[in-house]
Amino acid sequence: MYVGKTLFAQVMEFVPWTSFARIVERYSGDSGVRTLSCTEQFRAMAYAQLTWRESLRDIEVSLSANPTKLYAMGFRSMVKRSTLADANESRDWRIWSDLAALLIRRARKLYINEPLGVALDNTVYALDSSTIDLCLSLFDWAPFRSTKAAIKLHTLLDLRGCIPTFIHISDGKLHDVNVLDMLTFEAGAFYVMDRGYVDFLRLYTLHQAGAFFVTRAKSPMDARRVYSAPVDREATGVICDQRVMLNGYYSARNYPEHLRRIRFKDPKSGKTLVFLTNNTALPAVSVCALYKSRWQVELFFKWIKQHLRIKKFLGNSENAVKTQIWCAIATYVLIAIVKKELQLDASLYTCLQILSVSVFEKTELPCALQPDDLQAQPLSDANQLILFDI
Repeated sequence: MYVGKTLFAQVMEFVPWTSFARIVERYSGDSGVRTLSCTEQFRAMAYAQLTWRESLRDIEVSLSANPTKLYAMGFRSMVKRSTLADANESRDWRIWSDLAALLIRRARKLYINEPLGVALDNTVYALDSSTIDLCLSLFDWAPFRSTKAAIKLHTLLDLRGCIPTFIHISDGKLHDVNVLDMLTFEAGAFYVMDRGYVDFLRLYTLHQAGAFFVTRAKSPMDARRVYSAPVDREATGVICDQRVMLNGYYSARNYPEHLRRIRFKDPKSGKTLVFLTNNTALPAVSVCALYKSRWQVELFFKWIKQHLRIKKFLGNSENAVKTQIWCAIATYVLIAIVKKELQLDASLYTCLQILSVSVFEKTELPCALQPDDLQAQPLSDANQLILFDI
């Protein structure tokens, strides 16, 4: 891998360029292109993500400051801000969506044996959304409120490795529960979500697909107890573990089978939480632990907003915004692949921080991204130079 290449060039070697070429051909991405091919466009967008560039001019100036290294980075000509802006506006955003999906499939295979924190062999997904506020006068295609625009990132996160397996970008008005209609449920997998996704007709569709859900009950919930299982309140914090049937006419029609209702008191906060699930075999404590693991998707949103460039956009059109978001997700997953392939102990945060200040350095990638555990040893007095012989 390393033959005098920059760190950026070494990272880009993990991109499956042959498969990417087929994606570009599928959408005619390079049709009529003279400069800045789709390959170079992704390199420029990935460079912007890794080095925290804030604008098109910022990308142009920082790259032009290193003209002797551009060819080795994969650029065949200088990157002009107007050319990059036109490419983001005109080239189909699905090119980058398909590239991200390709990288996600590869990353999930690498992280399939990652510990989950719960004694469970099934795949566990966390579903949630995050809103990014925009200016209504500039992003009129993404209405949210009368005075504000916004987009939503609806994300299904595989909790083994925190890899996003499904992302849908919508305007701010789309309700979270509608995303359940877009998912293809995996039999035997667990889907953990908050009570904003409680829609009994959609949950029953998930149940019929052979998948399991864990969510919180809305208050009040009209249901009657059918059966109660014994629980150990003192040791587990579980107040009750019940089978219930819904009472409401429409609710009972939409979900005509038993639901499992678990009431749990958090020993730290003292707050009582009510969980709903269609799984009857998992211990009640494990169901509570599964819902607690949903917090990983909140941390994922917080992480990408802090460390990826998805709050300041390089273009105002829907295509440009989706292009930037998908390139950011592809870059995130690419670094996760690099971390796993090279078996690095460093966190994703550490890898990104190192790359942000050293993409032009010519050193081996594993050496650059592996934090040095050796502590600086103080020099002995015998090796010190003596200025005054007193």
